[in-house]
Amino acid sequence: MFYDTTPFNPVNSGYRIAFRPGEHNVCPGCGQSHWSIGRMTAECAFCATALPINHGGSFGPGLFSVSERSKPLAA
Repeated sequence: MFYDTTPFNPVNSGYRIAFRPGEHNVCPGCGQSHWSIGRMTAECAFCATALPINHGGSFGPGLFSVSERSKPLAA
């Protein structure tokens, strides 16, 4: 058997349907454009199709850093 050992690269995975805040989003299920927006998904108000929200950024533990100026002063 042949196993693909190349790491997953989301850039080469193709187009993924997602809700994009700030843009005109049309439901892929019914074609309407009314949405109930949550923290992680947006749901079509007509047919209940759920799409992940594309925030356009990254998330994770390395996203925030603390600089020396933002640390509290020692008392």
